[in-house]
Amino acid sequence: MIAKLTLRALGALMVLVSVVLALSLQGAAAQEQAAAARRVPTFEQQQEKENAWTLGLAAGLLEGAPIRLATEMSRVVDDGANLHVLPIVTRGPTENLNSLLYLRGVDLAIINSDVLEEYRVGFPAIRDHVAYLLRLFPSELHVFVRPEIKSLQDLAGKKVNFNTLGTAAAYSGPLIFSRLGIDIEKTFIPHPTALQQMRKGEGDMAAVVFITTKPVDAFQRGPWPPGFKFLPVAFDSKFEDYYQPATLEAADYPALIRPGERVPTISVPTVLVSYNWPFGSNRYQRVTRFVDYLFSRVDKLQVAGFDPKWQSINLRAAVPGLKRFPAAEQWLDRQSRQPPAGQ
Repeated sequence: MIAKLTLRALGALMVLVSVVLALSLQGAAAQEQAAAARRVPTFEQQQEKENAWTLGLAAGLLEGAPIRLATEMSRVVDDGANLHVLPIVTRGPTENLNSLLYLRGVDLAIINSDVLEEYRVGFPAIRDHVAYLLRLFPSELHVFVRPEIKSLQDLAGKKVNFNTLGTAAAYSGPLIFSRLGIDIEKTFIPHPTALQQMRKGEGDMAAVVFITTKPVDAFQRGPWPPGFKFLPVAFDSKFEDYYQPATLEAADYPALIRPGERVPTISVPTVLVSYNWPFGSNRYQRVTRFVDYLFSRVDKLQVAGFDPKWQSINLRAAVPGLKRFPAAEQWLDRQSRQPPAGQ
C-alpha cells in the first residue's frame, strides 16, 4: 500500500515538474520574443532613422559637370546612417537654386554665382536665405567667332548661340551680353550643331558662347579654318558683383591661340551652397556634419579616379555676393588655430 502511494506521489511530482519546466520554457521564449520585438524597429522608426542624417543636393543636368562632382562628394562623405547625401538631377543651375529655396528635402545646391541675379527684383532678400560652403571651380566665358568678326561690337544684330536651355551658357551668356550692352540675336541649339554651321558658313551663325571649365574638347579638336578665334572680354566694374577675371591661353587651346598669347575673359564661379537654416535646427546640424565630413576628407577627392577639378579646390576661396555658412566659417577658424604639424 505504501509502495503504491509512493509511486503515485512520484508520478504526480514528475508531472508537476514537467508542467513547471514547460511553463518556464514558454515564459523564456515569450520574453525572448518580446525582447526581439523591442530590438527590431517599427516601419516608422526605420523611416526616421533613414531620414535623420540624409541631405538632398540639387546638382543640375545629367550630362553636366556639377552632377558628377555631387556624386563624388556623396561617395566621400557617405557614412551609412550617420550621413547620406542624395545628388538630385534638375533642369540646370537656375533650377538648382529654385529647388534649394522651395523644395522639401533639398539642403544643398550647386549653382553659378550669377544665378542670384534672377531673384534680385522679385526676391531682394535672397542673400539672407542662401550661404556658400565652397567655391568649386570657375566656368570660363568662351566667345568663339567666325573670321569676319573682329570685336564684341561686331556681333550686334548677329546670331549668337548659347547652347540648349538649362545650361550655364543659356543663362549666363545672355546676361553677360546684356551687361555689355550688345543686342544680339540669341539662339539655343546644341553647340555641336551651331559649331558646324559656323564652320560651313551656314545659317548666319556668327558666334557660339561656352561657359564651362577650360579646356573645352570642341576647341582642342581641329584644325579650325584660319581666322576662327576667341574674342577678349575685359573684366571691369560691370562684372564685379558675380564674376572674376580669367584668361584663355595657348596651353588651353594650342590650335587657336599662339604661344605666349593670352585672351582675357571672365569666369562664373561654380559654388556649393546651402539653405541658411536657423542655427541649431535639425537641418542646420545636418549641413554642419556634411561640412565637417567634406572639409576633413577633401584630400580623398584630390587623387586619381576623381574629377581633376578637385585638385585646384581652395577651401578658403571666397564667393562674390554671398556669405559663408557659419559652420563652414567655424571649421576654417578651428583649422587656423591649430599649430602646424610637427610642433
